[in-house]
Amino acid sequence: MDELATAALALRCLDLTELGDTCGPAEVSRLLAAAQTPFGDLAAVCVWPQYVPQAREVLRHGAIRIATVINFPMGKENIIHAVEDAREALRDGADEIDLVIPYRALLRGDADQVTDMVSAVADVLPPRAYLKTILETGELAKPALIRQASDLAIAAGAHFLKTSTGKTAVSATPEAARIMAQAIRDSGKPVGLKVSGGIRTLADAATYIGIARDVLGADWVSPQRFRIGASGLLTALLAALSTDQD
Repeated sequence: MDELATAALALRCLDLTELGDTCGPAEVSRLLAAAQTPFGDLAAVCVWPQYVPQAREVLRHGAIRIATVINFPMGKENIIHAVEDAREALRDGADEIDLVIPYRALLRGDADQVTDMVSAVADVLPPRAYLKTILETGELAKPALIRQASDLAIAAGAHFLKTSTGKTAVSATPEAARIMAQAIRDSGKPVGLKVSGGIRTLADAATYIGIARDVLGADWVSPQRFRIGASGLLTALLAALSTDQD
């Protein structure tokens, strides 16, 4: 793919994200305005749960989906709390739930915690909603653990595997994304892949699009099955697309 085609595809697959520690309504308003670009809509916006109603009010007539985060960023082990938060977000208008799995439980060998939380949250989602499970691959670190987390989340009902919260020292890496894509391929299920954390340039986006196309096939890379979660990438994509019009 050339740069223009890559930028256009990345734009359609972008989850524009505002999860800053000092985020407020003004920042969310700027995010929502930016999501409606001259080159078409993004896949989704991702905001803190308290801003889902604001996003729903602004985007209620459009195709941009609203994502929010649950059990974020710590990946705690309170399943009841995670389910309650998911239900509230859905009532407020969220289309997608980005759930941090209890990855520390997996690090100590307790895989059941992951399975139980993912399946419990998956059970409360309506048909059109997506459950995107954040594996926190930078903390899992080892390829075998990343693959295990991927397999567990898929089996428990995840609609997407997501790399990272963006709140740890290591976020998305090509190595982790490839392991996750291989798990999706091997499962035979239509599970999506979302990469997030530290993706800022068109070259970064091209790397992950290339991995998904290589492992899962060119047709897989669409907003229904591939996402890039980022806050700063949009500027680079718009610059690339604008150059074509000069």
